[in-house]
Amino acid sequence: MTVATQVKTCLASLKSAQASLEQFALNTQNQEAKTMFEQAAKQTQQIADQINARVQQIENEEPQFKDF
Repeated sequence: MTVATQVKTCLASLKSAQASLEQFALNTQNQEAKTMFEQAAKQTQQIADQINARVQQIENEEPQFKDF
């Protein structure tokens, strides 16, 4: 597995985790838990954005990894 593939897999996992956190926030009645899940989802999104920037950098430097 190439580094590009591993980074993209990591990004997909982060997006999945973010979606789960957002779903937990929607499904809970506890306001404290809702806030916690929303904050965690926001942090996960920020990390995913940073990883996505790395994916773009890899693809620009190594075009053969594009669309992997």
